Amino acid sequence: MANIRSAGSWLAQHGLGDGPPTPLLATRLAARSRARLLSSVLVAVLFVAAALAQVSGLRAKSESGGPGPGGSTPVLVLGASIVGLLLARTLLDAWVRRVDRRAGAALARRVAHPVQPGWRDLLGRPYAALAGSTFAGALALGASALAVGEGTTRQAAVVLLVAVVGVGAGAVLQLRDLLARPVVAEDEVSLMADVIMRIEDARENNAPSVLGALPVVLVFGFAPGWWNAAALGVMVLGLAAHLAAHARTPCAAATARHLVDASTDVR
Repeated sequence: MANIRSAGSWLAQHGLGDGPPTPLLATRLAARSRARLLSSVLVAVLFVAAALAQVSGLRAKSESGGPGPGGSTPVLVLGASIVGLLLARTLLDAWVRRVDRRAGAALARRVAHPVQPGWRDLLGRPYAALAGSTFAGALALGASALAVGEGTTRQAAVVLLVAVVGVGAGAVLQLRDLLARPVVAEDEVSLMADVIMRIEDARENNAPSVLGALPVVLVFGFAPGWWNAAALGVMVLGLAAHLAAHARTPCAAATARHLVDASTDVR
């Protein structure tokens, strides 16, 4: 009953209050709520793993009096941790798909011509540009710190680059999963809900918060002053760009309505 009430509130928030909160929607929303929570835990684990790699590298350097052969070990461990996190992300997405399939298998009828949105439909051009520019900015910060820094700064830059690549790979895998996930709907309202959930998942998972924070968390204070200012500038600009993208892009419900208008036949 709690999931049903939550589904009713979700429908009302997205302008679908005329539709009843069905068990199908309640099940799918509950699964996504748990997946978002676990995804946040994975992001926290990434930050902790990167910070530990940073501390381990600094300790190895201070004990050896230089970079030494053990300086690359924390980076390798971080790389292995990121591979494990990507695998966990993939398994989490697979679990959500299984929940959707089980819910869809119980439907008495299915949408005959379901809409299958592309990446431009899910993200919108402003959000897509924001995601690409944020990734490029974080990558450029890491590369510049690696190029001009020495010792501790270079170690921190390597850790940053590995973490940025991991976050980018995770975003690509998540978007790929959203595009490939089958539509589960029995009528126009549930089809609208399906598309809205995809759009919200895509936009949330491509927010610039993690990529904007990584350079400040991992390298800030070790790099030259101009680099520290640039890192703060990238983070602030990313936040401003995110607000601008949110203002310029139609909301998820409006985008879903536009996509669903031509696909409402039910068998």
